[in-house]
Amino acid sequence: MTTREVEHEITVDAPAADVYRLIAEVANWPRIFPPTVHVAHLERGDRAERIQIWATANGEPKTWTSRRSLDPDGLCITFRQEKSTPPVASMGGTWVIEPAGEGRSRIRLLHDYRAIDDDPAGLAWIDEAVDRNSRSELAALKTNVEAAIAVEADLLLSFEDTLRVDGSAEDVYDFLNEAQLWEKRLAHVARVELTEDEPGVQILEMDTRTKDGSTHTTKSIRVCFPHERIVYKQIGLPALLSLHTGYWLIRPEGDGVTVTAEHTVVIDSANIATVLGAGAGVAEAKAFVRKALSGNSTATLGYAKEYAEGAR
Repeated sequence: MTTREVEHEITVDAPAADVYRLIAEVANWPRIFPPTVHVAHLERGDRAERIQIWATANGEPKTWTSRRSLDPDGLCITFRQEKSTPPVASMGGTWVIEPAGEGRSRIRLLHDYRAIDDDPAGLAWIDEAVDRNSRSELAALKTNVEAAIAVEADLLLSFEDTLRVDGSAEDVYDFLNEAQLWEKRLAHVARVELTEDEPGVQILEMDTRTKDGSTHTTKSIRVCFPHERIVYKQIGLPALLSLHTGYWLIRPEGDGVTVTAEHTVVIDSANIATVLGAGAGVAEAKAFVRKALSGNSTATLGYAKEYAEGAR
């Protein structure tokens, strides 16, 4: 069996302890690592945990479970996939964070892996995916950890829209899950293409109409948890955003449910003037994005309410 061992590294302008915390707290991953869509804890202790990860590899959605050992004193985290996704037979590695001078850190990301049946084509696929994702993760980590400690405009925005529905969680979930029907069901959706090769993991490409009649295209990976929530991450973004994650959350309440649409976005400051004009700044960009996304979410919630209440 051929076991490949590779290492990637980057130096960041941030203290090693801060970098360690950012990597250790997996709830941050969809925001700081471009390939990561969602991470859920399956087991959790002080120094060990079991997590499930949904992420893209070479543009394809994949999911796997991993066990992690946390060493905050040594500033390292080891991980090992419990059940890998083909063509991976086994995968593991270590995050090593080392002080590199005043306020700087060296991050080393080590991987070891094998391909199923030692297949050369499978190993080449893994080589490419590990290299692509490692470079992407380290570059994103550098950008995000340095931005977190820098004195600059706050480009992060999170908000929610919530609606009470006198209907069942099953019917609300069905409406949100069946996004392939949104072109017929939602006035602001001009075109939809949805694929679901693995149950519960969807790729959703959509053309959305704006108030001036134009359309913009977005592409998302969605992870669906029946009758409870759908989490997503856009992998095809409009020009004004460098990140967009979110979820639809359905919570039972009395004889109905409360449905929440949450958005977390990061403004791409380099494109503000191009999109909104020379006089616009971060505040104007946030207001524009919130109005647009909240308008679409509120409309979708309204249609979901109408559908679920009509099914009673």
